[in-house]
Amino acid sequence: MEKIKFEVKELDAPVLLRDYLKQTRLSLTIIKKAKRTGIFVNGESVTVRKVIKNGDTVELLLPEEKSEKIDSIDIPLKVIYEDEYLIAVDKPTNMPTHPSKGNSLPTLANAVMHYFGGNFVFRAINRLDRDTSGIVIIAKDQITAAALSGQMKASHFKKKYICIVEGHLTERHGIINAPIRRESADSIKRIIADDGKIAVTEYTVIEERDECSVCEIILHTGRTHQIRVHMAHIGHALVGDFLYGKRDDNGYFLRCTEIGFCHPVTNEYITVKV
Repeated sequence: MEKIKFEVKELDAPVLLRDYLKQTRLSLTIIKKAKRTGIFVNGESVTVRKVIKNGDTVELLLPEEKSEKIDSIDIPLKVIYEDEYLIAVDKPTNMPTHPSKGNSLPTLANAVMHYFGGNFVFRAINRLDRDTSGIVIIAKDQITAAALSGQMKASHFKKKYICIVEGHLTERHGIINAPIRRESADSIKRIIADDGKIAVTEYTVIEERDECSVCEIILHTGRTHQIRVHMAHIGHALVGDFLYGKRDDNGYFLRCTEIGFCHPVTNEYITVKV
């Protein structure tokens, strides 16, 4: 069992445990799991209808998560940030984030499993395409994973990228607001479509070269292939993008350089950069 233990503080008056839990960093999913597995106040098994006060010790038991079958492989891993609850690493290009059917390449997950000695549940909060490099945030426990995933789904993560696109843009700064969906059920390709999900990308040209431009990207949403789809949509696909532009033997350049988020335990705003 995985345990969460904390002391009740800063209450103005006694409250029901269920009301107190709703105000914490714990997701409803985590609270529901604990209701099935075990909730204790000062060592006594209770329900969420228990009245609690300052100084009480609350302990929640959660079912242990089982790790997927991910082999431990000794691959160099660049750690950018690490604490008791999460780790941020720099994923290289030409490396999938996670094992998938039909893929034989070593993945970031394999490297992370080795880093932790093989006894670890891989919980990547954000995932990067194989050919995209940069920051990946990984939670060390299911509480942190739920809290960070909730932030990301609510678009509270601030993510910056650098990419190289075809040609010179007329506007050096702009916001692309165009919904995205999968082209078809069996395709990995995404398209702009009115029935797609909301997608917003902000770009700034930071350098112009002979036949291309270097852009900084801020993602306001996090759709699959969002940057690649949106830049192609405005006529400036990533240089070498085999799916949305012109194939190049060198591939495309897209790198996640910064992620900012609120730490789910300390409430400190964390900015991770490469």
